Amino acid sequence: KTAVQNTTCIKLLFFWQVKASHFEGLITTIVGYVLLAITLIVCHGLAALVRFQRSRRLLGVCYIVVKVSLLVVVEIGVFPLICGWWLDICSLEMFDATLKDRELSFESAPGTTMFLHWLVGMVYVFYFASFILLLREVLRPGVLWFLRNLNDPDFNPVQEMIHLPIYRHLRRFILSVVVFGSIVLLMLWLPIRIIKHILPSFLPYNVMLYSDAPVSELSLELLLLQVVLPALLEQGHTRQWLKGLVRAWTVTAGYLLDLHSYLLGDQEENENNGNNQQARNNNNAVPVVGEGLHAAHQAILQQGGPVGFQPYHRPMKFPLRIVLLIVFMCVTLLLASLVCLTLPVFAGRWLMSFWTGSAKIHELYTAACGLYVCWLSIRAITVLLAWMPQGRRVILLKVQEWTLMIMKTLIVAVLLAGVIPLLLGLLFELVIVAPLRVPLDQTPLFYPWQDWALGVLHAKIIAAITLMGPQWWLKTVIEQVYANGIRNIDLHFIIRKLAAPVIAVLLLSLCVPYVIASGIMPLVGVTMEMENLVQRRIYPFLLMVVILMGILSFQVRQFKRLYEHIKNDKYLVGQRLVNYERKSGKPSTATHSSSSSSSPQD
Repeated sequence: KTAVQNTTCIKLLFFWQVKASHFEGLITTIVGYVLLAITLIVCHGLAALVRFQRSRRLLGVCYIVVKVSLLVVVEIGVFPLICGWWLDICSLEMFDATLKDRELSFESAPGTTMFLHWLVGMVYVFYFASFILLLREVLRPGVLWFLRNLNDPDFNPVQEMIHLPIYRHLRRFILSVVVFGSIVLLMLWLPIRIIKHILPSFLPYNVMLYSDAPVSELSLELLLLQVVLPALLEQGHTRQWLKGLVRAWTVTAGYLLDLHSYLLGDQEENENNGNNQQARNNNNAVPVVGEGLHAAHQAILQQGGPVGFQPYHRPMKFPLRIVLLIVFMCVTLLLASLVCLTLPVFAGRWLMSFWTGSAKIHELYTAACGLYVCWLSIRAITVLLAWMPQGRRVILLKVQEWTLMIMKTLIVAVLLAGVIPLLLGLLFELVIVAPLRVPLDQTPLFYPWQDWALGVLHAKIIAAITLMGPQWWLKTVIEQVYANGIRNIDLHFIIRKLAAPVIAVLLLSLCVPYVIASGIMPLVGVTMEMENLVQRRIYPFLLMVVILMGILSFQVRQFKRLYEHIKNDKYLVGQRLVNYERKSGKPSTATHSSSSSSSPQD
């Protein structure tokens, strides 16, 4: 019985060690920093008691280094990881998952799971910080006093880490976790519960994370991070729309709760007072004393940019109004989250049903499609509102111009964002993925959606490398297309100079190896095994041949340049070669006369 108990204890201890090893890197690092900091503090105190000044200074510097390193690990590693896990836990019902599923996923691949949650947390923190910067552009300086201003030139995070004590950093960390966690509950968990009660058939989202396609996860993250979000958020008018909505909400809340001065300040009144004062000064020789001094004082304060605080009018029952403002903000965020979680997916499902019918598609595709449709609809409405004062005839002319431009853009999008990425992804599948993942005795399966998604990623990388590289025809064409823009799009130039050459090269790269493997090799009379081997390995083989030929041609050109450089350094005098013969058999004629009669030319 004692042996059985000992064996059970050993098994439990081994299982606990295996579980703990999943967090070995992060937890060991944090505990090590804490123990090292405590040791340095104790040693610093002992050095102060025995009056070892040099040792005390050295220990103080070491403690500062350990403290800064620990805070960096906590703020960049631990905090995004906590946010990522909390986001995942609050969104489980949206994907019809459970904590048991996340536990199994973590046990199967702990490193990958931790990295993905850290990445999601970093994205969440980044967009939250971007929204805070947008709020600072609208609100009165001093409203967000409890949040650090990252654009403040006097803000130095390293210096703050050094000077502030540990308990202050710990208090900030706990406060950040509470704020970020509460926002996740408000904008994710609570809307999901409301959607499940109001629209029971809408959730869960169809997320096929584990499919037969080998690169499905990559393609899904690609569409969100590389295509959808940058295309929508990097547009200037999209940011202006969001800023306008925030300002409209702020003005509405300010007038409803009599907090206009607190939220937006008295800039408009100060500007009016300043204009009136300037008009009086222009009309009268003697300026009026005492009027407009507040506006002048504000103008002096605003010369170096926005200040950290601006005075405001404090209404009656100010704490109650602030509480009502917070409640109003929470309700607005809840409604905005409900719209963002339902409207794009509804629109995307409706549009995708025309192509796929009743088949289920990953919700990331439908959400991306719905986001683009909503963005285009809002853009069209704003453009029509801007055209309304110009009359019906101008609107019809503008509609004709934009219809023609949209047709050209659709044709270009089909070629550059549809055909070329599909061919590029299929070529990558045949050259890299299939030879590495599929054995010779199995038949590779190709998924057009996944190949197209991979092609989008590769097209972006190739375009970026081309624009950063030396000047050649492809870089010149891409720069010209980018300079023209959508309004001045040249369909004939894009098809003739960009789409046709690239599509021709990709089609040749796909068709020539296939013709050789499936058309020529059977005529030679090889066996079926050899024919299968050629069909599966001809694409990477030809790629290596092309790369080898490119390297050899590059080396030949480099040797030619080196040869010309050595020849010019040895024999070139001015602009004429002296004492140089191509063939050793020919006697040198008129060498002395030419050298004596000629002089170096500039």
